[in-house]
This record gives sequence, C-alpha cells and structure tokens, in this order.
Amino acid sequence: MNQDNKISAVYPGSFDPVTNGHVYIAERAASIFDELTVSILYNEHKSATFSVQERIEMAREALKHLKNVKIDCFEGLLVDYMKHVGSRVIIRGLRAMSDFEYEFQIALMNRQLAPELETFFIVTDPKYSYVSSSGVREVFHFGGTVQGLVPDCVFKKLSERFNIKN
Repeated sequence: MNQDNKISAVYPGSFDPVTNGHVYIAERAASIFDELTVSILYNEHKSATFSVQERIEMAREALKHLKNVKIDCFEGLLVDYMKHVGSRVIIRGLRAMSDFEYEFQIALMNRQLAPELETFFIVTDPKYSYVSSSGVREVFHFGGTVQGLVPDCVFKKLSERFNIKN
C-alpha cells in the first residue's frame, strides 16, 4: 500500500514493443489494483529495437484508456525499483507453462531479495498465448501481418522503424 492506502502494483517488462497481450494483462491488473505502473526495463546488455523513450510513448498511447495506469522506466534490480516507488505487488503475465517456470524462478529470487514483495501472475487470453514482442518484430520484419497482435500505435512505429509500407 502507498501513502493514500491505495494498493499499487508494478507491471515490469521490456515491452519491445508492447503487444495486445501486454495490454490485456495491464487491463486485468488495472481492474484489480487501485494503481498500476507499467515500468519499462532499460537493460544495457540487451539490444532493443526501440529506445526506452519510444517504448514509453507506445505504452502511454496503448494504455491511455486506463485511467489508473501510469508509465515509468527503471534499470537495475526490480526489487530496488519496487522499494523506490513504494509498491509491494509485482504483476507478471503468463502465456504458457514455459513462462510459468521462468517467472516462478524470478519470483522466488525476488522474494529472497525482498520478502515483503508479492508476485501476482495473470494468465493471458488464449488468443494472445503465442504472441511475444520478439515474435512480432520478426514476423513484421519479414513482411508478415501483425495486425490484431499489437495496438495501432505500435503497428505505426514498426512500419516506421522497418521502413515498410503495410
């Protein structure tokens, strides 16, 4: 809980780019918690297609219909960021059992580092169970259609980035 006795949660990720699966998870989390921060990870060891600022802009546009959602970014350990923003709830989306195995390990590591944190897993809509940011980038780069998999603002940014007229 934050100072206003509101329950806040953080939905962290790279969001490179944000997909309709991410939007779905954010919508579900925003309907449960008083405040949701979608926080975009800056990882200098990972080569991103979009800058952090571009990802922030896309996330803001894609999630502007959710009035209790704000967009932020962070680098370093998530547990340190959670302490900084005063939230105890981490939101993670699950598409498949393989996601659960990975996310479970991360949740246990976060609990080891900060026992006061809780991780909430939200299962995506089955229609997004195969959608990933990397898959979207690859399909789009090679001329496949990603409409229905990403918000319109993301589709536009992908078109600009890959200089494709779709």
